[in-house]
Amino acid sequence: MKLKIERSDLQTLLAKTQNIVEKRNTMPVLVNVLLEAKNNALKVYATDLEISLTDQIQAEIKEEGKVAVEAKRLFQIVRELQDGMVTLTKKSNNWLEIRQDKTNVNIVGVNVEEYPIFPTNTSHEFVKINADVLKDMIEKTIYSVSNDETRYHLNGVYFEQQKVNGGLQYRMVATDGHRLSLVDRVAQENESAAQMPQAGVIIPRKGLNEIRKIIESAPQGIIEMAIEGAQLIVRQGTTVLLTRLIEGKYPNYQQLIPQVLKQKVRVPRSKLISSLKVASLLANEKSRGVTLSFDNGVLEISSNNPELGDAKEEVEVDYSGENLKIGFNARYLLDVLNSFEEDNVDFELNDQLSPGLLRPESDNNYTCIIMPMRI
Repeated sequence: MKLKIERSDLQTLLAKTQNIVEKRNTMPVLVNVLLEAKNNALKVYATDLEISLTDQIQAEIKEEGKVAVEAKRLFQIVRELQDGMVTLTKKSNNWLEIRQDKTNVNIVGVNVEEYPIFPTNTSHEFVKINADVLKDMIEKTIYSVSNDETRYHLNGVYFEQQKVNGGLQYRMVATDGHRLSLVDRVAQENESAAQMPQAGVIIPRKGLNEIRKIIESAPQGIIEMAIEGAQLIVRQGTTVLLTRLIEGKYPNYQQLIPQVLKQKVRVPRSKLISSLKVASLLANEKSRGVTLSFDNGVLEISSNNPELGDAKEEVEVDYSGENLKIGFNARYLLDVLNSFEEDNVDFELNDQLSPGLLRPESDNNYTCIIMPMRI
């Protein structure tokens, strides 16, 4: 294998693999990327057996071939080179030579036969969704994904396609048992009507983060998605990402959404965020518990920790219901509020033992539920 490629192009290609390659060394070969020179392009493969990525970029191919070398070290070397053309040559014993002007670096590689085989899978009918819409849906749900590995079916976001009023709608849901985020978005005219599985799928957190990174490189484009067995295939341009789906049945999340809420209050978002940040600094470090007291036209946010002190702040709100005092984890509230963009937040409640529901004032298709804490 021998080729010439622009350094910036090579760096861009390798950067996409850095969070995918296996870092724990459970299989030593997975710390490597596979480079393939063929058909006037350099193609890269990276996998940890749960998530796999392949991409390619134009290059001047002198001699076709493959080489597998350590992903992180190769990326670090390429990043330090000067702008301009770089020559990559596979040497004997699977070494890779990197040459630019008077710089000459040789990296030890591994036998390409040891590298996992990537599936070929372009025969599917892909669902098309606007990249910026998908990224927004991910950011509005991923913070509610559970970190508890014993509840593996909650370690991802549930994604489904629904038929609504003769059209299509995409839904994402995430919950860790303490909070829930649900967002719906109607399919646009430029998005295809290919059918996803009726039951929906659970996409793991790491896969969602990699999808988000792909979108960040072309936020105004179209993302294509298809299901193949237990894998989700995501495609944008030359980039193809495969992520193993979480097997298992997602809980009946509808049961967690209260249907009737007696009290409703509209709160200025930025003021609520700053008040919660102050109160949380003096809250119990483990529970992050703060108390919200609603009274006529006023919301009082307070915290008390005998070892640190106490904090209290009043915020003027649009509220005329009965006096209500309820405790929440401040971090959960801040995660929700930071995912909103609107100036005001609608907060709906029943009593101090019932979950609270939050929505942006102008988006009824985004719902957040937070379980209360005992005061």
